[in-house]
Amino acid sequence: MSFTIQAAEEHALPIVLLSPDIACMFFSALHFRTLFKKGLIPFNDKSYLTNGYLDTKVDCVPGLKNFRLKDLPDFIRITDQNDSMVEFFIEAANHFHRASAIVFNTYNELESDVLNALYYSMFSCLYTIGPLPSLLNQTPHSHLASLGSNLWKEDTKCLEWLESKEPESVVYVNFGSITVMTPDQLLEFAWGLANSKKPFLCIIRPDLDGTQPLKAFVPEFQCCVGHFLLIRPTNCRFICSEWEIGIEINTNVKRDEVENLINELMSGEKGKKMRQKVMELKKKTEKNTSPAGHSLMNLDKVIKEVMLKQY
Repeated sequence: MSFTIQAAEEHALPIVLLSPDIACMFFSALHFRTLFKKGLIPFNDKSYLTNGYLDTKVDCVPGLKNFRLKDLPDFIRITDQNDSMVEFFIEAANHFHRASAIVFNTYNELESDVLNALYYSMFSCLYTIGPLPSLLNQTPHSHLASLGSNLWKEDTKCLEWLESKEPESVVYVNFGSITVMTPDQLLEFAWGLANSKKPFLCIIRPDLDGTQPLKAFVPEFQCCVGHFLLIRPTNCRFICSEWEIGIEINTNVKRDEVENLINELMSGEKGKKMRQKVMELKKKTEKNTSPAGHSLMNLDKVIKEVMLKQY
């Protein structure tokens, strides 16, 4: 938020911007104005959401290879020239260059094209220090044990049930911290999971359904109330196309599709390859967040070169 930059400057304090999401989200925000200039947004009307226009290639932003409009944050899907959310991000992006450091919750191998575009054409004060939960595991200090990244109170009662299952045998279902779904979408997901005949841990947030209570069908399944992971369009692009560790599902979800995708992920060759890639990323993450890793060294640089610098 730009007012924090102004406040820091007035008090001669270092300005450190943290991007908790992937770097591509930050990079996209820098180019919202470009989308306006190229006439890609705003949409003429709401039919553009379903008529194939979202498949339009975004070739005006260096660093986003083979990106489509549908791969960008979904709040750019506007019909109003003066949309307040997009205006907010454009205004904020105008002030990013004033930061002493910009810190990303990622590491270089995950988003090399985007980070290179940021390094060489826009900013020189970038530091990749992620993933933050893995970085936190490196500290020996017990007083940090209570820290976490969850937006909802955790419920650990499900862990006993989970421990009773074989490794790699349980489907973990998580819809995010703020996602709201229709009753039909939830019902299709639920039946798809049930029909797959695979044991699953389904995390149900009390306000996931924006129209009615969920208790009508939750007891039919092995569920645990807790938190969800929201897969935004940009995250989906990286997960499915760049890192190849996930499969995209249509927003008009159907139970047969859910069932088929679960069976492919759990038992198919594609699922096996994805698990191998996940383990490769896990090793890279552990390397980057180890005491000699780039993420931990970059965090040390932020502290010594930025936070402790005299302004």
